Amino acid sequence: MIRKTSEQSVEIREKMRGGAGAVTVRQFFKPEEITAKTRLCAQLTIPPGAGIGLHQHLQEDEIYIVLQGAGLLDDGHGEKGISAGDAILTGKGESHAVRNTGTENLELIAVIMTYPS
Repeated sequence: MIRKTSEQSVEIREKMRGGAGAVTVRQFFKPEEITAKTRLCAQLTIPPGAGIGLHQHLQEDEIYIVLQGAGLLDDGHGEKGISAGDAILTGKGESHAVRNTGTENLELIAVIMTYPS
């Protein structure tokens, strides 16, 4: 299946998970279109100063792949710098938050996969 950019749904989420500002979520595929247990498959655009608040991943893993920009990722154990090319895995009950500390948009691919019941 090919989903052209013009066919992908886009939504703006204000104060996502309690974070600052607004995050643009462009869904590549909806969960019901993917046979594997998936909750999200999207590109996230986080403008300078905005972010996604600290939240926990129970019974699921989330992968972030940083496409462009720079920011800070709080993995529940402290903040670490992230930039283009970095990959982040959060799951097994761990928490994370991310915020854009740079001057350009922070672009991430985000995939959330749920554990089998």
